Amino acid sequence: MPAPVQATAQATRARIGLNARAIAPEPTGVQLYARDLVCALAHTLDADVVAAVQPDGLGELPEGVEAIERPGGRGLRRAWADRQNLGEVDLVHGLDVAVPAQPGAPTVATVHDLAVFDVPWSFTRRYATAARAIMRHTMRSADALIADSAFTAERIHDRFGREARVVPLAPGSGLVPATEGEVAAVRRRYGLPARFVLYVGRVEPRKDVASLATACRRAGVPLVVAGRVPRASHLVPGAQHVGYVPRADLGALYGAALALGYPSRYEGFGLPPAEALACGTPVVAYRVPALVELLAAGAVLVPTGDTGALADAVRLLAADEDQRHKLATDGARLMGRLSWEATAAATADVYRELGIPC
Repeated sequence: MPAPVQATAQATRARIGLNARAIAPEPTGVQLYARDLVCALAHTLDADVVAAVQPDGLGELPEGVEAIERPGGRGLRRAWADRQNLGEVDLVHGLDVAVPAQPGAPTVATVHDLAVFDVPWSFTRRYATAARAIMRHTMRSADALIADSAFTAERIHDRFGREARVVPLAPGSGLVPATEGEVAAVRRRYGLPARFVLYVGRVEPRKDVASLATACRRAGVPLVVAGRVPRASHLVPGAQHVGYVPRADLGALYGAALALGYPSRYEGFGLPPAEALACGTPVVAYRVPALVELLAAGAVLVPTGDTGALADAVRLLAADEDQRHKLATDGARLMGRLSWEATAAATADVYRELGIPC
């Protein structure tokens, strides 16, 4: 491990370098993690923060964070950009597995999940092969690892024999129960049904949105899908697609929904369910380890792939307002324990354990 930075009365402030190339103007998932963590670290650390971002992410950085522009792209171009040195920094942290080459500085990597190993069918072969190579390199070279959940930390230990510090994510600070007026405005803006189940996120194979659509159809409750659809073939038959919803509208969209449906077959954390609970909306989801860990209250969890049980859960919440209110109340209380300030503080503890005064 590199020699720790020595703190003295005359020492300059430490410089923390972040590979934050995941940040984008319309963030979801890992992109939200990168953006919100950079913002929280900028207000938490007693250190200078330097962040490598793609051109379209420059406007997402908070004031006081020094930006290093890196090109976008995929495949080898992306891998090359991820490995570029960040200059004179005392520690470097890759916010999405990949860590820049930084001789002499301690390195930290956040690993969100091991999906490219555990559910490779959810990706193209080319992407999975490249992502696995990057992750193997990070597992060999990083001085410290951070995982979003105990489930991901266990998978890291089982596959690579490495220990990871569990640092949960949190709902965005602006995601709180919406007012009746805000909900009504969002209903009008997006032409929403009176009652509906909401899905938020990318439509991709492991999210199993098609089964959610079937369950909603059986339960007689419309499904609204908010999020990017990579291609027309991924449009969900029978669902109302509203596209990407800006953060300013998202809290009211959650508030308008009967429930969030999140039948993901594999998760490292599950940010949309956390956001829904923070907004007072209960969740219907598959009983996968990371979601069981996150959704101790506020959710109806059903066996993975069981469309009938999914439909029964939707019917339950549509028919039993008392149960729905209890789940919403318990879930909001649970999410109140999470915050980006706490996530940033726990991340800073990892830096300090590597000898960085911050």
